[in-house]
Formats: sequence, structure tokens, C-alpha cells
Amino acid sequence: MDYTAATYYFDYESDEIQELIQEFQKEDLSLKEKAKKLYLKVRDGYRYDPYFLSFSKEHYKASYLAKQPKGHCIDKSVILIAGLRALGIPARIHLAKVKNHIGVERLTEKFGTNELTPHGMVDVFLEGKWIKITPAFNKELCEWCGVTPLQFDGENDSVFQEFTEKGTAFMEYLEDYGHFNDVPLEFMEANARVHYPHIFGTDKSIREFRL
Repeated sequence: MDYTAATYYFDYESDEIQELIQEFQKEDLSLKEKAKKLYLKVRDGYRYDPYFLSFSKEHYKASYLAKQPKGHCIDKSVILIAGLRALGIPARIHLAKVKNHIGVERLTEKFGTNELTPHGMVDVFLEGKWIKITPAFNKELCEWCGVTPLQFDGENDSVFQEFTEKGTAFMEYLEDYGHFNDVPLEFMEANARVHYPHIFGTDKSIREFRL
């Protein structure tokens, strides 16, 4: 499997993604340094917003997402993967189910639960191994939640913390759906329909929701 290939979703030959990575296309930067810098740019350059759900193909193209000021975890993962692949770094999307214990009032009101699924993160291949990295929460949101923004050192997994800085429960990983070479849109929609039936109702033609 070629995890550096461009796809319909990871369309890194587009102007939008080439502009995103332009500052990292320097010979004096190692692949690890490029990955770390791009991770921070995507983590903090796009505000986290879980309240718009779409299952339209065009809304998951990296070139489209890179033009938006905000996005949810899968959106930001798609941008990061496209940028990494454009830099010649193998990357793939990884999905899971998580339970958020902080600032969940609106989440619970809109989704009917504090479980978020599918949650998106990124697998990146550096120095002979796959590493999980999570660009979802920008640093301003982390500060508001009382958690340290996730760092990525290029060597170790960077996944949500179990506890806040005060020791209260923050994020819990409930189920691992594994990794995918491309955006598994059909799986994502089916998964969301099972977990949030009240949002979708019975009309399967409705594929976008602002909650």
C-alpha cells in the first residue's frame, strides 16, 4: 500500500495543500522536523468545531478543508495527512470512538451522548515505525478545557490525555476502528447513523447537519 499517494480526498497536488506546506519544503529540515512543524500548523491553524457533520464527498477533500477556518477531528486529520504525503511522509487516517468528559453539555445536548464517533487521528510513518498523532484540539481550546495542548515529538504517540491538569477525567478511548488508506466515507456515515439516530431521522437523503 502506498501511503504517500495522492487520492481524491488527499489531493495534495492542489494549490491549497502546496501553499500549506510551502514553508516546510526546505532541504535543511529532516522529515521528522517537517512532520512536527506541520502538525503544529494544522493543530492550531484550524479551530476545532464538532458541530457540523457532512457526508458529502466534496467536503472531505483536503483542498476544500484547507480553505476553511475550522473543522472537526476528521477534517483536520485529512488536511494533515495530505500535507504529510505531499512532503513524502507516509500517512493514513485512523478512526476510533472516544468519550469526552470535559465541556460536554452542548455535546450531550446535540448528540445525545458524550461519546464521539468516528473520531479521527493520523498514523504517520517516521524512522521505521507508525506513530499516532492527534491534531484535533487547538491550543486555545485546550487552555479553556484545562489540558495541556498535545505535543508531537516525532517519536512517540500523541493521543488525548486521560486526565486534565487537575486530575479530572478528560478523554477515554472506547473502541479502535483501525486505519484506512483513504477517507472511508461510507463507513463513517454508517457509524454515525448507528450512534446518533435522532440526528439523522429516517431521511437518508439528508447528509449535512449543523448542530
